Amino acid sequence: MPTLSEQKLTDYRRETFRRDPARRLKSKQDAVAFVNQRGFVFFWPNKGVTLPSLWTAVAGDRPVADEHDDPGHVTWGWKDELLDKRVWYYARVIRKRNSIISYQDLPHFYALSPNYGDPDEDYLMQYEQGLLTQESKLVYEALLKEGPLDSISLRKASRLSNPENTGRFNKALESLQVEFKVLPTRISEAGAWHYAFVYDLTHRYYPQLVEQAGKISEPLARQQLLTDYYRSLGAATRQEAGKLFGWRPDDIARTFQALFDHGVLVDDATVENGKDPVVALKELL
Repeated sequence: MPTLSEQKLTDYRRETFRRDPARRLKSKQDAVAFVNQRGFVFFWPNKGVTLPSLWTAVAGDRPVADEHDDPGHVTWGWKDELLDKRVWYYARVIRKRNSIISYQDLPHFYALSPNYGDPDEDYLMQYEQGLLTQESKLVYEALLKEGPLDSISLRKASRLSNPENTGRFNKALESLQVEFKVLPTRISEAGAWHYAFVYDLTHRYYPQLVEQAGKISEPLARQQLLTDYYRSLGAATRQEAGKLFGWRPDDIARTFQALFDHGVLVDDATVENGKDPVVALKELL
């Protein structure tokens, strides 16, 4: 059974997560390069899920601060300023958390989403099959008809503006983002706080994405994303990978086997002082 030293894994993640103070991100350009290098990251770290985040790469391996003047919150400004620059894909997608995805990996995620053929029609098929809620349908159709809308206007156009519908609207918006149907594209000064996301349909904002994803098979898409995951972490259990992506057990098993066969990953490795066997990058062993 191959063994990976605990220090080697720590040093590897210190680099890929940018935990070293000397390697911290200093600018928006650094942030874009970081996302392109990693493929996909969280905006903020999420408890129980190990993955690089923009916050950690800027502020270090510490909790997100409550104080608004914390230097780490520069990431919030970068995110807002870059929303309409088309330098990456930002939405609530991976584990239903705020995620940033590079343009290299975006078509692979989209290839695994429930979007096929004509996005202007496919949502109706999902709805008829019970795979799309009525609220999600209303939100999607409002954007389809009206074009990009800030969240305040979108609630009204979706006929979900009553206070009792707040939870239903938010859940619908989250579900549509997870399925790569909708994304925030800029900031508006709408509402009492003069701060609201403007949402648009993913396929309309990125018209080339449907064609790009159509050329990628689901097995190859999974292999690309799982490879990038392990290139960020170095080693992780099968369960950790499964938890992140949420793929069906047989799909993730076949993806692992393909990467074992290709010599990218090694199965049944151990990390010093670790309890469970892990899958590791072959180059680390």
